[in-house]
Amino acid sequence: MALDSLRGDREFRKVRSHGLAVRDPLFTLRVTEYRPRHGETWRPRAIIGIVVSKKTLKRAVDRNRARRRVREALRTLPGGLPPCRAILLPNPAVLTVPFPQLQAALVRALSRAPGRVKRGGSGSRQGGGNAAGPRDVPASVQTDRPASPPTPDGSA
Repeated sequence: MALDSLRGDREFRKVRSHGLAVRDPLFTLRVTEYRPRHGETWRPRAIIGIVVSKKTLKRAVDRNRARRRVREALRTLPGGLPPCRAILLPNPAVLTVPFPQLQAALVRALSRAPGRVKRGGSGSRQGGGNAAGPRDVPASVQTDRPASPPTPDGSA
């Protein structure tokens, strides 16, 4: 699976607003399902932005090293990457953890990410509007008479 980078503020904002956050001691991963960019053909792949702030790592050398380690861990993941859009925010521990541990953490986080299960189809939704069918109404709420509009003086 090819690994592309998120481009532009608009793509980052979409992932930030619609993505699901998966937290790990080594990083935070915010993931949404894959959708092609405007005017682009459907080519499922992972589009990931790696963001390391100065607040997290002060020195540019450390920020670049964290980016390179995470990018290489993603690139060489056994089984490849699922098609998704994601923002990965590494913590300082990414610099000191052994490489196989970093890859294992990424695999764990990506397995908890959405988009692994196909949605829609066979009515497997949990709630959401009227799709769940009629609800049971407690007997104390049920009435035999139709609802009448309130009178101007406030009495029913």
